[in-house]
Amino acid sequence: MPSTHLSLHYHLIFSTKNRVGLIIPDWRGRLHAYLGGIMNELDGVPEKIGGVEDHVHLLVGLRATHRLADVLKDIKGSSSKWVHDEIKCREFSWQEGYGAFTVSASQLEAVKRYIDHQEEHHRKKTFQEEYLEFLRQSGVEYDERYLW
Repeated sequence: MPSTHLSLHYHLIFSTKNRVGLIIPDWRGRLHAYLGGIMNELDGVPEKIGGVEDHVHLLVGLRATHRLADVLKDIKGSSSKWVHDEIKCREFSWQEGYGAFTVSASQLEAVKRYIDHQEEHHRKKTFQEEYLEFLRQSGVEYDERYLW
């Protein structure tokens, strides 16, 4: 085949350190926009970004040359620095780990809707309940002793 064709979409989820609710509504939208800007700078595609006070969800398109771990390192490092510099929230940091789940093209709209409705969703379910559900549905093995 003379050319390469990709459909690499990831649903990324990561939380604030110890899931502390520091991402307040006053600047949450600015953080989400900044996360999208980082993805653009990395030559990725920010398809949808959202979240609540203790975690974020990013639906992103990546290129074949991206290394997922490097993308997450850049996103988390740059956004943490932005929160320190712009918001002046010195105690802010991201949890070390993350969740990354592949998304088929046929499910992109459903994931976008899911991310759009985070506030409503988390009135009924905690981040921990949500994340465990993602792991189970994706068939990811885990040891709950090391999740939180």
